[in-house]
Amino acid sequence: MKWRQREAAQRFAERRRREDEAPRLLAVAPTLSSLRFRIDEYRAGGSLAETGHVRPIVVANAPALFVFPCQDPSCKDGGHDLTSEITAALRAGKEQFRGEDPCRGQVGSADCSRILRYSATATYKA
Repeated sequence: MKWRQREAAQRFAERRRREDEAPRLLAVAPTLSSLRFRIDEYRAGGSLAETGHVRPIVVANAPALFVFPCQDPSCKDGGHDLTSEITAALRAGKEQFRGEDPCRGQVGSADCSRILRYSATATYKA
């Protein structure tokens, strides 16, 4: 059990390091005033979301880093790094945008079958 705690602590420390090193969201999109995501995760071939949530972003101090973990607790080295596509949409001033990303992790000896779908709503200062 301790190896799991150690592994989780290492993942947390790595994520914190990446957040600290990332540019701030307002440096990427200076006129951004709010950002909100609707995130749903599906199994490949599934028609209904297995997990879903809404995630508001605190724009004033948020890093321009959009990495979402895979929600399958058995998934190893999975997750979704959507940083480049989301920052491109914000730089372009898009108010509504969406996308999807397959998990690239492993569950046992097989590829993870989860797919993350997101929709975002952004508002900008005039």
